[in-house]
Amino acid sequence: MKEVSVVIPNFNGIAYMRDCLEALKAQSFTNFEIIVVDNGSSDGSRELVLQEYPEVKLIALSENFGFCRAVNEGIFASSAPYVLLLNNDTKAEKDFVRNLLNSIRKSPKRFSCQGKMVQMHDPSKMDDAGNYYCALGWAFARGKGKLQELYQREEKIFAACGGASIYRKSIMKEIGYFDEEHFAYLEDIDIGYRARIFGYENVFTPDAVVHHVGSGTSGSRYNLFKVRYSSRNNIYLIYKNMPLLQILWNLPLLLAGFLVKEIFFAEKGFAREYAAGIVNGFRISAKGKKVKFSGKHVLNYLRIQWELYLNMVRRLMR
Repeated sequence: MKEVSVVIPNFNGIAYMRDCLEALKAQSFTNFEIIVVDNGSSDGSRELVLQEYPEVKLIALSENFGFCRAVNEGIFASSAPYVLLLNNDTKAEKDFVRNLLNSIRKSPKRFSCQGKMVQMHDPSKMDDAGNYYCALGWAFARGKGKLQELYQREEKIFAACGGASIYRKSIMKEIGYFDEEHFAYLEDIDIGYRARIFGYENVFTPDAVVHHVGSGTSGSRYNLFKVRYSSRNNIYLIYKNMPLLQILWNLPLLLAGFLVKEIFFAEKGFAREYAAGIVNGFRISAKGKKVKFSGKHVLNYLRIQWELYLNMVRRLMR
C-alpha cells in the first residue's frame, strides 16, 4: 500500500502542470501515488496528464466545482493513510514528500504539517510559513515576503496552507473533510481551526521546501472573485467555528477588523465586492452548519482565543 497520496487540484493549469509533476517524479521518497483532480479544464492540461503521465490517477470533473470539492474527491479516491495537498503551480524539492511524512509521523496529535513555501521567482524570500488567524478576523501567511533563512525551525502554527501540506486522514474522518461551502479561500484555515478545537496540532516543517508561483489559478493577488469569496468565507468561518459567547467576546475587534478591510479594498476599487461577500457570508451561515460545542473542548477554545490575541499582535507588528 502507498504511504502517501499526493492530491493536486487543477483548473486550466497547463502552464505549471509539467513542472509540478516532474518535480514529484524526482522525489527521494517514492512510495506515494499522485492524484490530479481536474475541475473541468479547457486548456489541455487534462490531456497533458493523460498523455504524458499515465502513472498519475486523473479524476476529471465536469466543471469547476472549486478547490474544496476537488481535494475532497482526491481524498476519497486516495488509498494511503496520509494525503498531501499540493498546488499545481509548485515545484517541490527532492526531499519534500519524505520530510513532510517524517514530520507528521512524529506525533499522533499532528493533524497537518505544512512545508516551507518559497517564492518561485525569488527563492530567497518566503511565500508562506504557516497560516494564521487573529481576533480582528484577519487571515494571513506567516513570513510572506521575508527572507526564507529566518524560517528554519519547526514550530506549531494555527493552520496549514492547503497548497503544500500533508494531512492525517484518520483525523479528517473525526472532524470532517474540507467544507465545500467555501468553494475556495480560507478552507484550509477552517479545517485547521476545527482540528485545533478537537485538540490536534498543525506544524510548520521547514526542511520540506516547495517553490510556489502564487495565484496560479486566480491570476492575481486581488480580483473580484477572490475579494468576494474571501469576505464571504470569513463570516462563515467565524460563525462555524466560534461558539456564540466567543463571537460576542470578539465582536468589537471583529467589527474593527472588517471595517479596516472594507476601507482597504475600497481604495483598490473592490468596496462593493467585499461588502457583497459579507452579506453572502451571513446567508450561508444561516444554513446552520456549525461545529457543535462540547464542554470537553473548553480548554482548546481558551487556547485558541489566546492565540487569536497573540496573532493579532503579530499581524499589527509586521
